[in-house]
This record gives sequence, structure tokens and C-alpha cells, in this order.
Amino acid sequence: MHTAHSACTHHHSLTMDRRGMVVFSGTSHPELAELVANRLSQQVGKCEIIYGSGREIKVNLMESIRGKDVFIIQTGTPTVSVNNVIMEMLIMSYACKTAAAKRIVGVIPYLPYSRQSKMKKRGAIVSKLLATMLCRAGMTHVITMDLHQKEIQGFFDIPVDNLRASPFLIQFIQEKIPDYRNAVIVARNPSQARRATSFAERLRLGLAVIHGEGRRVEEEQDDGRYSPPPPSPQKSKPLELDPLPAMKAKEKPPMTVVGDVGGRIAIIVEDMIDVVDSFVTAAEVLKERGAYKVYVMCTHGLMSQAEANAMIENSDLDGVIVTNTIPHSANQSQCNKIFKVDISLLISEAMRRIHHGESMSYLFRNISMDD
Repeated sequence: MHTAHSACTHHHSLTMDRRGMVVFSGTSHPELAELVANRLSQQVGKCEIIYGSGREIKVNLMESIRGKDVFIIQTGTPTVSVNNVIMEMLIMSYACKTAAAKRIVGVIPYLPYSRQSKMKKRGAIVSKLLATMLCRAGMTHVITMDLHQKEIQGFFDIPVDNLRASPFLIQFIQEKIPDYRNAVIVARNPSQARRATSFAERLRLGLAVIHGEGRRVEEEQDDGRYSPPPPSPQKSKPLELDPLPAMKAKEKPPMTVVGDVGGRIAIIVEDMIDVVDSFVTAAEVLKERGAYKVYVMCTHGLMSQAEANAMIENSDLDGVIVTNTIPHSANQSQCNKIFKVDISLLISEAMRRIHHGESMSYLFRNISMDD
């Protein structure tokens, strides 16, 4: 009798818990929001996002969220203006805060501006600015995936769970790439070698690194700081300084592959793919070195170039594997080489654990720091 009563109480508490959770979606990725909500046996919450005549964003929450855990699903995507994505997120968060939500969790699979996380020349660390804005707007927790730099977590004054897509990508390699044991994991540049090593060790495969760069990188472009000093008026100076030693310009060798890819399947591992050109060039180099198939595997498939699909279709790449942190339905319809891996299971489980106050460490089992 006691057991039946406790079971009934447990079931009632679960029902109450589920009722205390609301999932809202911005306009960036409604498809992912539906997948996540379905896995949690939820409906996506009723929320109206209106773009006014002056392109101002207005948000109306169509249901009560008082005392509830609110999850706002919004991701950076090339299909929607990144600044609109951010403003929607900020306004939704602030609306939830003023509507007395218990907790406001931002579910941001691809965090916008995550590539601007270091001070470059006369720029700004925009990631820090965005983190501050999200915290001030009322967010109490953030769930994201494969941050471009893990240190971005430190920009936030709230807990950040940086989930990893690598188990899903590794499962895809094992199940969908025939003869994957004859593959070699490739780092497109030496800075990606640690991530590639992590994949190679778990798959028990070899490793290769592409070294050298085919084009001039942004950091090496002239920004005026190396210009000569202005001519000084002809006056005698009390102190003459020796001229500064001349710094030689950094030279990168032509592209070459360190490691054997001959007669192998080459799998290039990255955290994101945006500009497709460098991956197409890498595929050409790998095919020249004897690789008979070349795949690119990454978490965030931005592919923001207008002709990205055509470039992939006409390239030496045999497949581009991306997750659905960013919507890809249009890309897949235009290019047969793009394959999508669903990570909604991981996001929904993270949300469920946060809602129920359970440990998140289970989601990071067998994950190395280099992922």
C-alpha cells in the first residue's frame, strides 16, 4: 500500500515538473525547437514575434510563465540576420524576466560572434559584450554546443554548459562511412590538430595534418600599424634612440600534408565550416596525395557563401557532414553531398537535467578537453 502511494506521488511530481517547463522558440530554427519539444513531450510555447514597420522587434508571450523554467531556443544562422537573432533573444529573455519566470535558460546551439573572442588589432572582444548583454537581459543559464573557443564560457557570469557533438559525429563515421577503418583523420591546419587527435584516438585511426596556407590570412593584412613614423621637424634631439629591429614578414610554405593519406579515406575534422574555398582546396591537396575519398565533418555548417552548395557539389569532396545546430533543409535540397546529424537528443536531455536539477556530467562522459 505504501509503495503504491509513493509511486503515485512520484508520478504526480513528474507531471507537475513537466508543467513547470516552457519551451519558446525564436525565428532562427523552429525545426530544432519542434524536435526538442517533442522529445520532452512538450508543445513549443505560444510566443508572438512581430517585426514592426520600422523593423523594430516586438515580443508577446501568449501564456503564463510565472514561476516556471523557461527555455529559449535560438541559434546563429546565415538565413536570418545575426543581429536580429540576438535582439529577439534579448527581448524574449527580458520579457520572461518581467513576467516572473523562475529560471530563464538560453539554448543557443551556435553562439553568434563566437569567432570574435580575442583582441585583434584595434577591434573588440564582441563575445564578451554579447555574454554581458545576455546576462543583463535576465538569462540564468546557457546551453550551447562546441564553442569556437572554450574560454568564452568565462565571459558569462552565469553557468554555461558547452555540450559536445563529437559522440554523434563519431557514431556517423562508424555507421554510415563504409570501410571507415581504412580512414585517416585530417586536421586542416596545425591549430586543429588537438581536436583531430581526439577523434583519431577514439576511432583508433591514423592522423594527418595539412600544413601551409594557400591565401593571405586576415591577421597578416596591412592595417597601418607598420607604416613608418611621420617625418619629424629638423631639430636637435636630446636623446637619439636606435631604430627598432626590422621584423621579417611571416611566410607560410605551400600546402603540404604531414602524414600518409595514400589509398585512404580522409576525414577532415573542424568545429565549423563557413568559407567553403579552403575545404575545397584541402580536398584537392588530399586527392593529389592519394586519398580516394574526402569527407568534411563539423558541428556548425554555416556555409554563408551564396554559391557554397554549388562549390561543394562540383568539388573533390565526397561528403560534408554537419549537425542541425543550424538549419540545413535548403542546403540539402540543393546539394546531394551534405549530410545532417540530429543532435536534438543531446539538447533535450541537457534541458531535462537542468529542469530536474540532475547532474550534467553524464553528458560529458568519455569527452576529452580537446574536443
